[in-house]
Amino acid sequence: MRIFTRIDRSIYGAILSRRPSPALSSTPSLYITKLRDDCREAICDSLPAATSRSCKTRPKKKHNASCTFTLARHISSTIAASGSRPSSFSYFNSNFPCSRKWNHAAATTVDVALPSHITRPKHELLEIIDSYDDTTVEEHLEFLRDPYLRRYAPADGPYLTVSDKSEDVSLQSVDHSQRLDPEETEMVRKLREAVILKLRRPATVDLDTVYALYQALPEPRISHLTARLRHQLLAVLGMMERKDSKSMLRYFSVVTDVKNSGFPLTGPEWNTAMSFASRYVGRSTEVELEAALHLWREMEQVSGVKGSDVTFNILFDVATKAGKFGLAEMIYQEMITRGFSFNRYHHVSLIHYFGLKQDSGGVRAAYKRMVESGEIIDSTVLNAVISGFLKSGEEESAERVYEKMKESTRDPKSLPDRNYMVQKNITKVLMMFARITKKHPDMRPNFQKTAIISPDLQTYRLLINHYGPKLGDLTKVAQFLDEMKLFNVPLHGAIFLALFKAFGKHGGAGSDWSAERLGSVWSAFLVALDSETEGLQISTWMAMAILMAFARYSSRGQMLDIYEALRSRWNLDPANSQFMMDFLGKIMKQPGFHVKSRDITL
Repeated sequence: MRIFTRIDRSIYGAILSRRPSPALSSTPSLYITKLRDDCREAICDSLPAATSRSCKTRPKKKHNASCTFTLARHISSTIAASGSRPSSFSYFNSNFPCSRKWNHAAATTVDVALPSHITRPKHELLEIIDSYDDTTVEEHLEFLRDPYLRRYAPADGPYLTVSDKSEDVSLQSVDHSQRLDPEETEMVRKLREAVILKLRRPATVDLDTVYALYQALPEPRISHLTARLRHQLLAVLGMMERKDSKSMLRYFSVVTDVKNSGFPLTGPEWNTAMSFASRYVGRSTEVELEAALHLWREMEQVSGVKGSDVTFNILFDVATKAGKFGLAEMIYQEMITRGFSFNRYHHVSLIHYFGLKQDSGGVRAAYKRMVESGEIIDSTVLNAVISGFLKSGEEESAERVYEKMKESTRDPKSLPDRNYMVQKNITKVLMMFARITKKHPDMRPNFQKTAIISPDLQTYRLLINHYGPKLGDLTKVAQFLDEMKLFNVPLHGAIFLALFKAFGKHGGAGSDWSAERLGSVWSAFLVALDSETEGLQISTWMAMAILMAFARYSSRGQMLDIYEALRSRWNLDPANSQFMMDFLGKIMKQPGFHVKSRDITL
């Protein structure tokens, strides 16, 4: 029988070598040994007296095989019998991997041949050892793992946790006893004034101005700000109607400064970062979804800040828009598991989810659930329903919802101008109404009367994009444009973009989308652009749509005139300007300037 070369600290080694284990003989025990009076006689003369472990940790499971001590050559077979060896070799042999395969053939033969009178009960097996230490196996394993000469316990900790107390979250980053340079103090004062003015009157201060004042501070910038100003700065930089790459990089640069300076981020600040990471592009993909999940993991596992219902709504929204419906369902189930109650955002996201799945029945069920939960219904909710019906191919159902929205409007002239900040405040008020109606259901009818469900810009944007570029129904598009004037909905860049896309896709000889109508839309676009209409600017998408629309009717000279009119009015960086020049060259290489090549897409 082959034996391991390293059998120190092993019960098998203690038995086979017939001498006490070096680990037990060379090191005095740290615990007091208690002798039992009834265990003084040696039960088996062939076995050495070896100190075992506490009898308090006796295994409750009965072993199928018992120890027999007839011949010395059967000892190893008996120890190796099934059920009497510990289940893990790492228990005994912690210094080398257990790759040896033991032969159990002899043990099986012995167990079958054992007569019944030799089988020993459990208490007799325990009496084989004369005494037991009043210790546990875990205590001895910890003692053997002690790297400090078995005399000192390992250091306790460090156990770091992120506090959510208000006094810790508002930890001052500036020592008021420290005297700052007068110039630096003046720079901080200007930044504070700009931030406060932006919070009170958002339209009076540009975010580029606020960020430039912050960048003017000396390194490390964030250490010159108080905790209150730090949180206000992050809140201001997150006030964006439409998130883009520039605003995303601007926000994350400040977040990086905060993290590098050792200051914590609050839950809303983490949520804003996730919103930027997932919505800075027009269409969310797997890249944005992965970035949002990475921030969520860092938020909960590294920083110790638990996600809120807003966190899960952002994750559910980006997973849905990225087409990862299985992951969206997992996020939905996790939100339910954590006990988050549905609010307005979750219901609207669920309606949008079923719309992307082209499940009109699911859209109806989600809307019904929202109504029954006591939420206040307004234009935003009905727009999500219209979008779901249009994606599902049920134009009649979508038009019926649109007609109901028109009928609910008594006086179109009294409708307020709903810009980004107004709509944001309206949403907060409606969520407050919903919380009140859950406690006082009788107040819901009065609250519902205050909600505005008339068509807005998003309503006409959905309808015109569906009936224009997708279906090419000029009659419907003209109807919606006329009704926009009736409900005092101003023209927006998104409406012009949809119209130019429709001309580029359905225009041509003999089409209702004629060159004369395109010229009228182009003239109206230039008038609105020169009058600095809110929400109207020339982006790369807008310029591409305009050039592709005119490519169906115009000559080379007319195309150059259109391009020059765009170039004189846009505010593009050199890279995008070069891109537009290359795009124009591709169009003009086509015969008759008709866009037929697949490499030119919008």
